[in-house]
Amino acid sequence: MMFRATARHPALILDDVRGAQKMLSGVARATALEGSRHLTELVGAPVHLKCENLQRTGSFKLRGAYVRISGLTPVERAAGVVAASAGNHAQGVALASSLLGVRSTVFMPVGAPLPKVAATQEYGAEVRLHGQVVDETLAAAQEYAERTGAVFIHPFDHPDIIAGQGTVGLEILEQCPEVRTIVVGIGGGGLAAGIAVAVKALRPDIRIAGVQAEGAAAYPPSLAAGHPVSLDDPVTMADGIKVGRPGDVPFTFIEELVDEVRTVSEDELSSALLLCLERAKLVVEPAGASPVAALLSDPKAFRGPVVAVLSGGNVDPLLLQRVLRHGMSAAGRYLSLRLRLTDRPGALATLLAALTVADANVLDISHVRTDPRLGLTEVEVDLHLETKGPRHCEEVEAALRAEGYRVIG
Repeated sequence: MMFRATARHPALILDDVRGAQKMLSGVARATALEGSRHLTELVGAPVHLKCENLQRTGSFKLRGAYVRISGLTPVERAAGVVAASAGNHAQGVALASSLLGVRSTVFMPVGAPLPKVAATQEYGAEVRLHGQVVDETLAAAQEYAERTGAVFIHPFDHPDIIAGQGTVGLEILEQCPEVRTIVVGIGGGGLAAGIAVAVKALRPDIRIAGVQAEGAAAYPPSLAAGHPVSLDDPVTMADGIKVGRPGDVPFTFIEELVDEVRTVSEDELSSALLLCLERAKLVVEPAGASPVAALLSDPKAFRGPVVAVLSGGNVDPLLLQRVLRHGMSAAGRYLSLRLRLTDRPGALATLLAALTVADANVLDISHVRTDPRLGLTEVEVDLHLETKGPRHCEEVEAALRAEGYRVIG
């Protein structure tokens, strides 16, 4: 597939995205658009969730990978393809290669979650673990490509990848023609660029808002500078958008066609992931929840109807457990307290009874008798409680004080 256009002529790109859509027919799912009553009430306008977390391989990455590999010459296909990824791109390349009968090798970091490694292998790729961080893994994959002649499939920095990801934008216009704002997470920029070139060509009135994690936000300084700028040490739980430098190709389109790029905190990402799970019944990875985090952080800033793109759902179970606990804490649904009691029989049972009356659920309790800070007849109790929200936290603490308990932390 040849990419013929430039960012200054988005109408020319539309033919490429439409061609990608035809190519992906029967391969990628036209994922559902689900309404969110909670977010609709918060924003004050209809909010819909574009569920790419329910795409084959669990993310949008299959779209671009399939279009890119489909465009290889017979000689290039015979040489095989190679990619580097910690998860979503790995699985997209693996499945696309298998469907097209192309041999694939995927380099993944040594610490990559085992479920993602296993899934990539099951989709047909040979997985090689190399490096502790993605940059080391990427270097190994590029060296392999140079040494063997395999075609390196970049996760975002190629026109065919952008055209494939742009099919998400075409589906949004088909499913929600009245949309006024599209909110999408940005890592390297392939998905946001693809959506922007497709949507702006047909509906230039639609506002497109990109979202990055605060600790991995390379686009704001890059847009200010007018060229891609590298971050020294991007840090975020949202590994799907943890990219230290914008791609050269997507940057050009995002600079011209994306209306704004916002950042969200780790607490906001956790709260968004929790909301998707509890209210929408959707398992979404932190990167996929970033558009929802943006809506939660500033709900009145978005003109509706709004479509938030849930880009992926491949979250490691152990990370999910930690993120959910973090999200509940950020939402004020955890309360940690330290109390000092008189050390007498039944004192702990009396405390637990008071917590029962206050309707607080005890998650963890630590009972310490031997500590030089304590008096001879004192005992210290650390409590971790599940509550119904910030107001309930205040009510629980007030109820304990009313019963005569000394809350010291």
